[in-house]
Amino acid sequence: MSNALAAPHFQTPELAREWLEKTRWPDGTVCSHCGSLGRAYALKKAGWYRCAEKECRKDFTVTTGTVMERSHIPLNKWLMGFYMMSASKKGVSAHQLHRALGLDYKSAWFMCHRIREAMRDDDPAKSGPLGGEGKIVEADETYFGKPETARVSKQRGSRPYIKGNKKRNDRAIVALVERGGNLRAFHVAVADKATVQGIVAANVARESTLHTDESRLYTGSDFASHETVKHSIGEYVRGDVHTNTIEGAFSIFKRGMKGVYQHCKEKHLHRYLAEFDFRYNHRVGLGIGDIDRTVAAVKGVEGKRLMYRQPH
Repeated sequence: MSNALAAPHFQTPELAREWLEKTRWPDGTVCSHCGSLGRAYALKKAGWYRCAEKECRKDFTVTTGTVMERSHIPLNKWLMGFYMMSASKKGVSAHQLHRALGLDYKSAWFMCHRIREAMRDDDPAKSGPLGGEGKIVEADETYFGKPETARVSKQRGSRPYIKGNKKRNDRAIVALVERGGNLRAFHVAVADKATVQGIVAANVARESTLHTDESRLYTGSDFASHETVKHSIGEYVRGDVHTNTIEGAFSIFKRGMKGVYQHCKEKHLHRYLAEFDFRYNHRVGLGIGDIDRTVAAVKGVEGKRLMYRQPH
């Protein structure tokens, strides 16, 4: 990491701006207001452009309309924050960024949330459903942290969920992973059958093979086939039938949340899930290194804003 942070664009705000412009605008300036390509001219103030389209004529910079807009944090520190959060498998705490980048803690905390917003897949429908013919999708649910409001479902009311002789009234997370492909995780108020099957139906191609544990939440799912392993009797693998991939993704998430972040309000949980989804979906196993992962995160800033008074 130390060698990577010696790159020129991490050293000064000016070099960071030049790198950011080349990364976001490889084919020329793009107006943040009307979207016109190459129809802008530079102003006297470095980094500022004015759209030449008669109907627009608005000023913009490379950070206009992004999570970095109107930020007083120098751009090179923003890029260092993107790199550190993209390169660390289990995440980087706001306190670590506060110390490493010389920011006050509140600014570092908000920077982390804005970087998570850039990492968020804002429209999963565009990338299509997981799986497909001949592909395997694993589905499972897990629980992390105590909820801040009581959980009530249509089926159980306020009675606690029971799993393995343990009460499960924690924050529910439902996740899907295509074996060898991408991960999608969702924080839900209640992991009941209607909710879980709705998520599975909306995100998994019907031609897929679905692998789950013996949970009744998935019974009746309409796929090419549905295979299960029975964890309650010690069965974890039967041929190629298992849920080890999704269990591994849950393991990375929980180790990061417990070991790095430690505290997370429920209203922010979806952002942490987006962060772990992003790193999993841009992992080394898919041929994506730290630099390429950082570039992908930086390109995700477009069209996203997150105001301090409403960080969730």
